[in-house]
Parts: sequence; C-alpha cells; structure tokens
Amino acid sequence: MSEIDPQSREMVPPPPPTPEGWFAPPPSYLPPSTAPRPSWGRWLAVGTVVATILAAGGGIGIGFTMSQYLRSSHATQNAALPKTSEPSTSTAPISPVNPSPNQHGTLNAQAIAAKVDPAIVDINTVIQTSAGAGAAAGTGMIITSSGEVLTNNHVVDGSTSISVTIAGRAGTYTAHVIGVSPTADVALIQIEGVSGLPTVTLADSSSVKAGDQVVAIGNALGAGGTPSATQGQVTAVDQTITDSEGSGRSETLSGLIQEDATISPGDSGGALVNSSGQVIGMITAGEAQGFRNSSSTVGYAISTNSALAVVNQIRSGQATAGVFIGPVGYIGVSIRDLTPALAAQVGISATSGPLVWAVQAGSPADQAGITRLSVITSVGGTSVDSSTTLGDALHAYKPGASVAVTWVDQGGASHTKNVTLTTGPNI
Repeated sequence: MSEIDPQSREMVPPPPPTPEGWFAPPPSYLPPSTAPRPSWGRWLAVGTVVATILAAGGGIGIGFTMSQYLRSSHATQNAALPKTSEPSTSTAPISPVNPSPNQHGTLNAQAIAAKVDPAIVDINTVIQTSAGAGAAAGTGMIITSSGEVLTNNHVVDGSTSISVTIAGRAGTYTAHVIGVSPTADVALIQIEGVSGLPTVTLADSSSVKAGDQVVAIGNALGAGGTPSATQGQVTAVDQTITDSEGSGRSETLSGLIQEDATISPGDSGGALVNSSGQVIGMITAGEAQGFRNSSSTVGYAISTNSALAVVNQIRSGQATAGVFIGPVGYIGVSIRDLTPALAAQVGISATSGPLVWAVQAGSPADQAGITRLSVITSVGGTSVDSSTTLGDALHAYKPGASVAVTWVDQGGASHTKNVTLTTGPNI
C-alpha cells in the first residue's frame, strides 16, 4: 500500500522505494471517471512464500489516510461524515449450517449463482482523502432479512458514506457500519429501511478441503448488475498471508481458504460457495503478476466460521481491542511509521514512532496545534510507538471524548493538550 496521496504528491518529500514483493499503481493510472471503481486493497503480488497483501487504510482510522488512490478514481470536495451507528437490535448469534456433501463431476456455476445472487449486494463507498473524496466499489452478502450485510473491512475502511444496490430492487439504499474488525478484515453493515430480504446460507467451513469445487461470486471490477460467477476448486486451507505497507507495519490474516476460481478487484466481500450454493468463505484477497492484471486465479477467502465469530461478537455489542462497535474517535491526521531513513529524509531527530504526515484542516488535531512532521508519543496517558498502537489508543474513545495527546514537534519541543475527538471516516 502506498501512503502518498496523488492529490498532494508534489507537496511532500519523495516516498521510500517500493519494497520488493508488492506493488502500487502510479497516480497517473487513476481512472478519470467519477464512477465508483473496484477496491484494489487486498490485491496481492506474487513471488512470496507468505503472500504479501495491499491493505487499505494505513493509519487504521486515525484520521483521513493517504493511501486511497489504490481504490479511488477521482477527488471531490465536502464528503458527508458517516451516519452514527449503533449495535444491531438483534443479538442472537448466527450459526452456520452443516454443509451439503461436495458434489464432484460437472459443476454448473450459473445454476449455483442463481441461488446465491439475490442475497449478493453491490457496495459503493465515498472514500475520504486529503484532497476531498473518491469512489470505490466492493461486494457484500446479506445475512439477515432485516438487512445486515457481511463484507470485508477494507471495503468500507476510510468511507464517509456507504450505498448498497440490492438485486431485484430499484435504486440504491444507504447503509452504515454496525461494527468492524480491521485485523480480521471483517465488517458488518446495516442497510437502512429494508425488511424481508433474501439471505445467503452460511455453511460450517471446518470440513472444507483441497479439491472441493467452488464458485466465486461478486461485483467483479465494480461493474454492478448481475454478479460475476467463476468456478474452480479449493487448492489449500488454513493459509496465512501477511500485508506489508512499506512503513514498518504489517498485519496477518490466518486460516484462509485458497482457491483458483478467477477473482477480480471489486469481488472483495463476495461469496465463495460450495457446489450446493452454501457460502464457505468471503473473498478477501488475490494474487496477480502485476497491477495492470485485473484478475487472478490465486484467491484467498476468510472462512465462514472465522467471519461469523467476528459477526456474532459485533451483534452482541462486545467491543474489544480488535473489534469496534459503532463510530470511534477521530483526530484528523495521516500517519506514517517513522524509520531512521525517513527521519533523515525529512530532517527530524526522532527515529521511531507515529509520524504525522498531514493534518486535516479544521480537525481536532489542527485545532490542538499538532503540525506536520510531529511525532505523537501518547494518547490518554498510554504510550504509542506506531500507527497501529496510535489507532488502538484512539479507538478506545468515542466521538466527543476529551483525551490528552502528547506529541513532539519538528523542532523537538514536546506538547500535551486535551483534544476533543470527533466522528470521522469508518475504520
């Protein structure tokens, strides 16, 4: 993932060299259209034993991020803030069904997709950047008739508004985030003003094995309309992939299902289904030979059981260090993890910690006097030493909370001020 925003690229020092094993598109590749584009987050580069993924939203909701050109198409101004959301009114856990025996022989992908398509939705988001907002697209699965939708966190990460298109219903519907787990890459969102919706059948994924036939269904390339459906088979189970942002941060997803059905950007959050049309996983990542390849036959899906563990925690309203319910505190900075090389490049004495790369005008950070190239050292008395720990510390607070933030400015002077957090983009 690149953390350089194309709109402000000329205003900041050149970024460090792109690490081996991942790639990012140059700003010139950005499509000119304002139509939603498929999310490129969680798109893998081949050539590593443990696959490297491009995670969206570096800074983990600390404020606006500078990474969104991986999935944004165009910047516009004055994006609306997300709707304040509350936990689902239903807290009953959702249990997977026993999977039907996997059918070998000829697989009819279109017939299977016809069973699943009514419960697959297109998700279009407005993504906040330092220059304004861009559009992105992904996929979701309806899991309750009242409109709860399972998707990847990176589909909604950084969004200021979410709209959903439902098969067989005219127009689009507004949605809001109920809760997310960035580390598990799982999000639960609520479509507003709906009832009586069809739902996917979630199957117990514990018995999935290599060789099982599968169909991948999603909003490929953000095209909308009838979901794409491609067939293949499970090639491995219990796989681990690790993202690398080139800034000292990495995150790991484990227990993934690997499969060879063709997937494309925009399929994130889509369904990996067995030969009976039961969902066994959620599409989350794919490998590619290079950025300009728009599809992959090496894909990874979060298992149904893993996704449901997070969903049921969200539905119960039990927030933890890794699961966030509703809106979280927002300070309004873009963060890079400081390294000695980056410190020498920008001319500061500190050599580690969360480096403020940009400050959003009018944000709580701006009002407190936090400036670009400051290093934040603590939040609410809790020491922070990276963008990850900074995000975790801030997300322990809700909008409206007043919290003491300590930082060291570019000149080396230390400051501490109480900062009143506000509501920002989804995390």
